[in-house]
Amino acid sequence: MAASPRKPINVPFQRNYVPTWAADHIKSYNGGNEVQLLLDKYTGTGFQTKGSYLFGHFSMQIKLVPGDSAGTVVAFYLSSQNSEHDEIDFEFLGNRSGQPPILQTNVFTGGKGNREQRIYLWFDPTKAFHSYSVLWNLYQIVFFVDDVPIRVFKNCKDLGVRFPFNQPMKIYSSLWNADDWATRGGLEKTDWSKAPFIASYRGFHVDGCEASVEAKFCATQGMRWWDQKEFQDLDALQYRRLQWVRQKFTIYNYCTDRSRYPIMPPECRRDRDV
Repeated sequence: MAASPRKPINVPFQRNYVPTWAADHIKSYNGGNEVQLLLDKYTGTGFQTKGSYLFGHFSMQIKLVPGDSAGTVVAFYLSSQNSEHDEIDFEFLGNRSGQPPILQTNVFTGGKGNREQRIYLWFDPTKAFHSYSVLWNLYQIVFFVDDVPIRVFKNCKDLGVRFPFNQPMKIYSSLWNADDWATRGGLEKTDWSKAPFIASYRGFHVDGCEASVEAKFCATQGMRWWDQKEFQDLDALQYRRLQWVRQKFTIYNYCTDRSRYPIMPPECRRDRDV
């Protein structure tokens, strides 16, 4: 029987995170329980976990850049630290006023990505905080928006597809200018008269197996809640919700892009992406 992830525990920013660059563009409020990232024409900013993790459940509440955010990107991702890196990405691509931001997800394994999926969200993510989470164990990676699974990446090692299982990852988030590609393929440029652009964060939940970057394995099997049998797959309700996202909100899916992939990648059917 599958299960929903445990409710994330809200903790202050400084418990798990440190600035990555441009610390003066990170503003802290309410004892560190909320932070804002600022992007102006000089720099964006970002933060990362102090530790590295091999499997776990990671969550953040984000309120995205309001108004005309074309050209900006808010990223929340996990990444290992080498050329054949593993990476699990949420990227929020800004848009012109009146258009919803686009959520792009991607998974890199062994340095290979090109697994983009893009959706519109079913709410305005600039008006209130919403929860964005990753569940990662030996069997699957699940992307959640609030409690709705929007994407699954199953362990398909038996199909010849690499899966992240032996490279610890740090968790990162950033706000930066990507107007060379982010909005309509780079056609819409950042309007700096609207700066500073602000993304707000709270609920910095980390529940993972902390490892050194050199560690090759985290022996958690069956010992942590996210490693239990009920988290090896989604349940029927979760698959129905995933199907709802697929049918109503997906605007791009690499699995169905025959110009890039004349033969559908082997993981797509197991992930129920088609």
